[in-house]
Amino acid sequence: MSPAKIFFYTLLVFFAVANLAQANEFFPAINARNVNPDTYLSISFDQKPVLQNKGKIKVYDATSHELVDVLDMAIPPGPKNTRMPEGYQKMHYKGFSDSIIYKNRVDVAPTDGYQINYIGGKTKDDAHHFYPVLIEGKTAKIFLHNNALAYGKTYYVVVENGVLEEANGASFEVKGQQWKFTTKNQGPRLSQGKITVSTSGEADFTTIQGAIDFLPENNKTPINIFIEDGVYDEIVNFQHRNNVSFIGESREGTIIRYYNNGVFNMRDISPDPKLNGGRHHIRSVFSVTHATNIKLANLTFRSAGDKGAQAEALLLVGDKINVQNVFVDGSGDALQATGRIYIANSTIKGIGDNVLGYGAVFFKNCELISTGGPHLWVRNTDKNHGNVFVNCIFRTDGNSLAEIARAPDNHGIKYPYAEAVLIDCKLQGLKPEGWGTVAEPYTHVRYWEFNSTTLEGKPLDFSKRHMASKRLDAKRDAEIIKQYRNPSYVLAGWNPEE
Repeated sequence: MSPAKIFFYTLLVFFAVANLAQANEFFPAINARNVNPDTYLSISFDQKPVLQNKGKIKVYDATSHELVDVLDMAIPPGPKNTRMPEGYQKMHYKGFSDSIIYKNRVDVAPTDGYQINYIGGKTKDDAHHFYPVLIEGKTAKIFLHNNALAYGKTYYVVVENGVLEEANGASFEVKGQQWKFTTKNQGPRLSQGKITVSTSGEADFTTIQGAIDFLPENNKTPINIFIEDGVYDEIVNFQHRNNVSFIGESREGTIIRYYNNGVFNMRDISPDPKLNGGRHHIRSVFSVTHATNIKLANLTFRSAGDKGAQAEALLLVGDKINVQNVFVDGSGDALQATGRIYIANSTIKGIGDNVLGYGAVFFKNCELISTGGPHLWVRNTDKNHGNVFVNCIFRTDGNSLAEIARAPDNHGIKYPYAEAVLIDCKLQGLKPEGWGTVAEPYTHVRYWEFNSTTLEGKPLDFSKRHMASKRLDAKRDAEIIKQYRNPSYVLAGWNPEE
């Protein structure tokens, strides 16, 4: 090619990129360098764009021109449900039901026809449905498949005509190599013991899952993951990572959220307490399983959506999990907790069965908010304690009356050793009986209270309390009360307060 032609085509590319940059704002920026490989992509418009279910978003290796990732918008994100994000509610997909599907089936195999993203691993249990594009105000945020990009590479992004429309109906596309960026040469040094996450892309990682995936399995060296304020639109799922602290910049400002629930990501529903098998984590926003020595602090976990669903914001299955100053904003089963878990100075909010699990969990200085359903569904066996609350608040948001806890017969399985103990707690918005259904016989059930009062500290009327419940006496039960104030007694010798 002659020098004149090279110059001409160079000018064409220059003006195309210039016009693209003038029209929209891109993240990562056009020709950006030192980009984190776990980055999301975004395009900001003058007005709110319109998302459509056609066309593809493609990412190519700029050196080899190899296709490294593709998002096909003609593939539905997952089964239609009541808590879908903006833009997806009105979409119709040929060959897929437009009705909400509740029946129990596992449909997260790679061939199920829905969008699939492997989060936290490559097994069937790591396969999640996901939303490839989310519209937030004037911005379209694009989420590639996890671990699609690598360090030390240059990529370009193609957005086909039809994926997005301008507010005025005009078509939008990104062609050729107009949108190009280069990733960092390498990741941070874990020997430093600290890595950072920020949605701005200026930290070690842009996503929380990206930071987790960088850690080796069964790691022994303590790692502190500091998460800057921002909204992290992602499902976080990990197992076999130990000695990790997730510290947010602030509880109000560091928000981990997703439109996930038990219809969007279905699982085999079983009353079996053996949580280590199956896919019990699949419908949650942030799940920790098979992990030891985990700390979560100064964070908000939010299951997005206005309508009720089974949708944990936080799921914890492990040993020595220390939770401090967090807001668990879920729906049904807002928090699922099994193992030795300590939760302090935190808020758990949902529509009912807000704390679900098999214990043992010690709560201190926490607030539990229900919009009408039971605060707890206690399922512990006689092998460990259940849920213990010291100096906590139980209240109802709205006009409905709630129950403290329930332990009904669940598909033929009973919980005769269910334990929920309240010490110095304040209660508001409860039914007169206080406690909910418990499967008989309930000889060993521990629905125990000591010094329960109103929010104002006034005495409660216990005359209609459930017959399975018991009020501890300051003198007669002094030793029992003392034991239950001690986290190491509840958590089998582990005292996180030391």
